[in-house]
Amino acid sequence: MATQDYNRYLVTPFWTKESYQSLNYIKEEFNDPEQVAEWQLLGYDVSRLTGEMCDMRQPQPIWNDRIVQQFQRYGWKDVGTSYYRMMPGTVLPDHRDRYTRYIELFDLAGQEHTIRRAIVFLEDWHSGHYAECCGDPVVNWTAGTVVEWKFDAPHMAANLGTEPRYTLQITGHL
Repeated sequence: MATQDYNRYLVTPFWTKESYQSLNYIKEEFNDPEQVAEWQLLGYDVSRLTGEMCDMRQPQPIWNDRIVQQFQRYGWKDVGTSYYRMMPGTVLPDHRDRYTRYIELFDLAGQEHTIRRAIVFLEDWHSGHYAECCGDPVVNWTAGTVVEWKFDAPHMAANLGTEPRYTLQITGHL
C-alpha cells in the first residue's frame, strides 16, 4: 500500500447496484459540531451536509465480508465499513476525519497515525459528482476506483449532479 498522504487504485467490482441502493440509509449529523459551526459561518446550508449512511449497525450487503477480507489482505486491521448515499445538492466541505468512535473502540489513542480510510466508488462517475483528497480533484472515476488516505488527510465530497452518488467508506489501521 502507498506511504504518501493518499493513493488511488482500482478493485474489480463484484457488486450489484441493487445490493447497495436498497440499504437502510440514515441521515446522521456530522460528528464535529465545531466544524459544522465553521461551515455554517462560511455560508453552507447545514441541512445539506454529509449525506446518508448505512454503517455496521445496520444490515450490510451479503458481499461486505469479501471487501473487508480484501483490505485485510492489504494489512488493514479492525476493518469497518459504511455505505454512503449523497443525494443531489449534498456537500461535505473540506475536513479531516476525527475517528473518535473508531479510536475508542479499538484503543488507538496515541496511535492515530496508523489509521487509514478508503472510499470505493460503487458506480461509474456521473456529471456533478465530485471528490477531492489533499487538494487533488477526483472525477471521471469508474466503479471500483479507490481513494485511500492516511488518517489526517484533508478531503471533501459533493453531489452537484442529478443522480445519487454511492460510495463505500472503509476504515482500518496498519
